[in-house]
Formats: sequence, structure tokens, C-alpha cells
Amino acid sequence: MNFPGVEPHITLKAQGGLTSDKKWIEKVENVCKRIQPFMLTLSKPHYFGANILYLSVTCDQLFPLHEAIVKAISPPEELIKHYFELDDYVGHLTLGKEQYGISKSALKDMELLAEKELSPYPTFKVKSIRIYELKPNSKRYEPYVDLPLGADL
Repeated sequence: MNFPGVEPHITLKAQGGLTSDKKWIEKVENVCKRIQPFMLTLSKPHYFGANILYLSVTCDQLFPLHEAIVKAISPPEELIKHYFELDDYVGHLTLGKEQYGISKSALKDMELLAEKELSPYPTFKVKSIRIYELKPNSKRYEPYVDLPLGADL
């Protein structure tokens, strides 16, 4: 299946505080250099509301990475709350959103397919993070740059 919007991803930092001048990327890169690669396990599908399908993740290192990135960028408190960061952060792998043009029935199909194809749920090593950008005149986020973890050895 090919769905519009964005590839499946684990959200570490929402767009709050990410300015168009991209000066914040160096701060994120510095955080990544200090964090060693780590293992992450996917788990069964869930929904935020009825329109965002995600896979749960199990990983002790995910929240500290999220927290370090948010603190390095230092968005205003209202943006942290708006985008469910820090205390409200739920680590997850987004599979699809209704706002990306995917119907509720397609999300349900995606949920059933994920349960069938991914169980037992995989564990993998996280070696880098990817920054996406919203392309002008588009509703699609495209990969912008990958930043390796643990480059500060």
C-alpha cells in the first residue's frame, strides 16, 4: 500500500520551535553526537483519538533523547504543551493519519495488516534520526537530513 503524507516514523520532536532558518539543526546534531545508538522494540497498534494510527514502542532511551532535543531547542512552554512534548510525550511510530488523506477504513485495514505482518513485533537498533521538512505547496513531509547517533566517541 502507498499512502500519502509521510513515511512511517517515530516522532522525537514536533514542529514547535523549529524555525525556517534551520539554525536549530546544529543543536539537534550536538544532542545526537552525545547519544549512543540504542535498541527499540515495536509493539501493537493503537490510536490517538480515532484518526492517528501508531505502533507502541518500548525503549528506555527514547524519552531521554526526546527530552534532550526539546531542551536544546527550547520552544516556548505553550508550544511544548500544544505538541504533547516532555511530560505529555508518548513515544510511538506513526503509521498513518486521517489528515494525510487516509480514510478511517484504510486506517483500520492498515492496523490489521500491521498486526498480521509485524507480529512478533521487531526490535531494531536506532543509529540515526531523520529530520523532515514540509515541502512548499505540498502537504507532504520529505526527508531533509539524517543525523547519526554517537558520533562523539
